[in-house]
Amino acid sequence: MNNSAHAQRVTEQFSPQASAYLTSSVHASGEDLQRLQQWLAPFSDAHILDIGCGAGHASFTASPLVRQVTAYDLSDEMLKVVKETADSRELTNIDCQQGVAESLPFDNQQFDCVISRYSAHHWQDVPQALREVFRVLKPGGQLIMMDIASPGAPLYDIWLQSIEVLRDPSHVRNYSPGEWLQMATESGLRIEQLVTGRLALDFQQWVTRMKTPAATVATIRTLQQAVSGQVQSYFKLQDNGSFSTDTLMFCAQRQG
Repeated sequence: MNNSAHAQRVTEQFSPQASAYLTSSVHASGEDLQRLQQWLAPFSDAHILDIGCGAGHASFTASPLVRQVTAYDLSDEMLKVVKETADSRELTNIDCQQGVAESLPFDNQQFDCVISRYSAHHWQDVPQALREVFRVLKPGGQLIMMDIASPGAPLYDIWLQSIEVLRDPSHVRNYSPGEWLQMATESGLRIEQLVTGRLALDFQQWVTRMKTPAATVATIRTLQQAVSGQVQSYFKLQDNGSFSTDTLMFCAQRQG
């Protein structure tokens, strides 16, 4: 699939769900947003770029702490939600711009910090996106990344990627901490802090949020029930389909 076709698929998947992502408890709260506040403490006079901002929860968290936030997303509907919500909350330092992660329409060394939350697993070319992050960051600037993580082990990884793409055809891949370390390093970014965790997902909310078709939901449930006890135990699979998955959050500094 070429870049434009993938971008179209992502837009089709997420634009109708923009309001659902604004009210989603998984996206509207979490320890990662609390940690984001702490990690942004040194950036009070900074211009922040939020790549793949979705319904804007990371942007809203950053807004009171920094000088300016540019919320950036592929979906016009998501950006509309961000603008309307920012206006209603009187967050006057948030501006919105549309585009893809792999080709950022910004000047070299424009931003003090780049953040991204629950978006990178939709990017078709993460190494290219990280090269773009390097380009738009000022020397010494930082990237703060938050996402679902691959467990790394093939037994768990293949199962996770399978149910992810069934639920959401625009899904590309979750990456392990080791893969992130390699990709960041190769792009000129040095990871300085990395925190892993677990995220509990309510199955019904998880599939409803993406309006996954009933037949596909049934297929996911079949995969959940067919896997080994080892996989079921790792993901803490429950009888109703709810499960727990790995997360990671890291801070990386531009070198040079």
